[in-house]
Amino acid sequence: MALSSFDIDAPRWDQSTFMGRLKHFFNITDCRTALLPDSRLDEAKALVESCRAGSIPPGTTVEQLYYAKKLYDSAFHPDTGDRMNLIGRMSFQVPGGMAITGFMLQFYRTVPAVVFWQWVNQSFNALVNYTNRNALFTGITMIFTMTFRCFFPQKAPPLVARWVPFVAVAAANCVNIPMMRQQEILNGIAVTDENGNKLGHSTKAAVKGITQVVISRVTMAAPGMIVLPIIMQRLEKYKFMQRITFLHGPIQVMCTTMSSGVFHLIFMVPAACSLFPQRCSMAVSKLEPELRDSIRSQYGDSIRHVYFNKGL
Repeated sequence: MALSSFDIDAPRWDQSTFMGRLKHFFNITDCRTALLPDSRLDEAKALVESCRAGSIPPGTTVEQLYYAKKLYDSAFHPDTGDRMNLIGRMSFQVPGGMAITGFMLQFYRTVPAVVFWQWVNQSFNALVNYTNRNALFTGITMIFTMTFRCFFPQKAPPLVARWVPFVAVAAANCVNIPMMRQQEILNGIAVTDENGNKLGHSTKAAVKGITQVVISRVTMAAPGMIVLPIIMQRLEKYKFMQRITFLHGPIQVMCTTMSSGVFHLIFMVPAACSLFPQRCSMAVSKLEPELRDSIRSQYGDSIRHVYFNKGL
């Protein structure tokens, strides 16, 4: 490929297909990028910006440009270009999420334990959503968790009680993400035409994007938090496991490390992110009447869809 014609912002893989999106998110959620120093990330950003300006340094190869773009996409916000905090990056999900998931699955028997680990998990999620913990959100999450733990599991089979953490995580995501992005719901998010020209702000686009993010986050958590309790339920029936109850916690964390680290997070993070295109689209006919009429008055029927970044 001639570097003179290289488009650094063009997707390396076809983003209209699931496999193309999966390759893209496997690339930017690579947990090894979380270990790189800020100076290396800034170098990658400088190379990406140089390429955008049409001044690629002599001797630069296409693979070096692709790697720089990988680091840029993994560490810098797609809209603002600002470097994201380490804990908030999707590439930090593997090391950050493994231990928390293990403790949530192990300590589910008492209300205080469930509440505490849900608080830890949702505080981590708050950082992932680039904001500080919101007191109102945390209160709503804890109320749901305690209500579900106190009234439902008593009459349910033991295995169902083990699924309390997953149900709480799923419900919390339904509250967490919309609340963290409430300004987008109230004021709308920027929508553009196919070429990236800004057309206005849409609250309906924000709702669509946030809904897709919620679905992705719940899907991301489902395999490990549903399957691992089944495994532990069966293991604990064996006599040797009943003699080492004090090791159940470490064993579960170890199992979580293997299942979450190898499959749940390494595979499910990019797979769940790939369920929907990062650059989401919406028909002009489905926008708010004011924005729809504004677009049609300026562009007629030449623009049929608008595009926006749904977030992660």
